[in-house]
Amino acid sequence: MSRYDVIVVGVGAMGSATCLTLARRGVRVLGLERHGIPHDQGSSHGQSRMIRCAYYEHPDYVPLLLRSWELWEQLGEEAGRQSLYATGGLYMGPPGSEFVESSLQAADTYGLEHERLDRSQLQERFPQFDLPLDFIAMRESKAGFLVPEWCIEDQVRLARSHGAEIHEYESVESWDSDAGGVQVQTAAGTYTAGHLVLCAGAWMPQLSKSTLPLHVTRQVLGWTKPVDPSVLRLGTLPVWAIDCPGEGQLYGFPLTEGLPGPTGFKAAMHAPGVPADPNTIDRESRPGDDATFIDRVRDWIPAAGSELDAMRICMYTNSIDEHFIIDGHPDHSHVTIATGFSGHGFKMSSVIGEVLADMSTEGRSDHPTAFLKISRLA
Repeated sequence: MSRYDVIVVGVGAMGSATCLTLARRGVRVLGLERHGIPHDQGSSHGQSRMIRCAYYEHPDYVPLLLRSWELWEQLGEEAGRQSLYATGGLYMGPPGSEFVESSLQAADTYGLEHERLDRSQLQERFPQFDLPLDFIAMRESKAGFLVPEWCIEDQVRLARSHGAEIHEYESVESWDSDAGGVQVQTAAGTYTAGHLVLCAGAWMPQLSKSTLPLHVTRQVLGWTKPVDPSVLRLGTLPVWAIDCPGEGQLYGFPLTEGLPGPTGFKAAMHAPGVPADPNTIDRESRPGDDATFIDRVRDWIPAAGSELDAMRICMYTNSIDEHFIIDGHPDHSHVTIATGFSGHGFKMSSVIGEVLADMSTEGRSDHPTAFLKISRLA
């Protein structure tokens, strides 16, 4: 039986960052991942993930995002590979759009560099978009995208270099805890530790031994064949999102060469999809999967075209209020839970790694995560 200080279950976005942070601190950590690292079976793949700092969802996310940005830059320097691309962000919507107006308010509150654009300014500076005449817009400087596969690869490689033990293709069969710590059983053996961190994405509803209000949904990512690539390239187009009130946000990225995955123009709808089980989900793209985004891309971004180049399937693990759940387990004092990232957690995974490392070794964190406690869902 092998003994560790901390065992981390799930070595995706959150788990890889947690393993790296713990290993840097000299903690003896074991990471267990049911798939390879990285993989395309969960929520942390698909070439790009947006990072924006003027967060409208809750003001306490902003300091987490600013620290995350620092950590992503640090990762690139230490790993010798760029995984954060600073492009700026462009957010658009109809008059009174909560997405735009609250993002402006967040930027004002935290002194983030930004500007409000009226329809004529938007048309002059970003003619790629053909939006209704009454739409409003905001441009944010501190925004861009991350390459999720590279982030996870680099965090795991560096974690191992700092002494972390990370096992791929090893599923957790069961776990338990007592006054002395935790025990984790896999097909390969039994491991014990002082603390257990559970951050297994879409498998958390079955793994967590709790009744947290979580639901997993199937999400579609799409890439079109652009008719005018020149106006959509990195350096010309920022990351962007368009508010569709009552439905979510259509969002996408500039064309960027050299990234893993499809080569077209990526766009998708940020909103929970159809319910799914991670063990039985249909991972193949089907006719009609593009219905949530393709018509809007064609109408609002003519240069992107309407012919699909590729689609990919991932998952959201949604909380009831779409805020993260980061807290001690309600029934097991040696266990910390990180789940319910609801499709917007990857950008903050580097700082969440710090939070989970703090909680698993010190029992608390100085990062502003009180609003993410389980008690709010009572």
